[in-house]
Amino acid sequence: MKLLLDQGLPRSAASILRQKQIEPTHVGELDMQTASDQRIIEYARENSFSIVTLDADFHALLAVARAASPSVIRIRVQPLKAPQAVSLILLILERFGYEIQQGCLVSVTPNSFRIRRLPIDRR
Repeated sequence: MKLLLDQGLPRSAASILRQKQIEPTHVGELDMQTASDQRIIEYARENSFSIVTLDADFHALLAVARAASPSVIRIRVQPLKAPQAVSLILLILERFGYEIQQGCLVSVTPNSFRIRRLPIDRR
């Protein structure tokens, strides 16, 4: 699975994930560390990435646009060092990998996981 790690996540998490047979790219590796959330969404969609972020804006942007992709994993656990982030990401991929490939929003707190399929229906 291809993951685009947003700026709030440690860049070293990408290196660790590569060792676990995941295809991560950190926005800093693309010189997109100051890119707008909308530009990151567009890049992820164009290049078949799912986004991993600490930022709530991605979920809101996709919901308002009724977009079907990309999937976004929002981690609401801070602070996270790279090994902790990687362990959490791997757990999420194990539990929700199929749904992430289909298009969804995942929200992770210290005590729970929440998932909503894309596109978000406002009804």
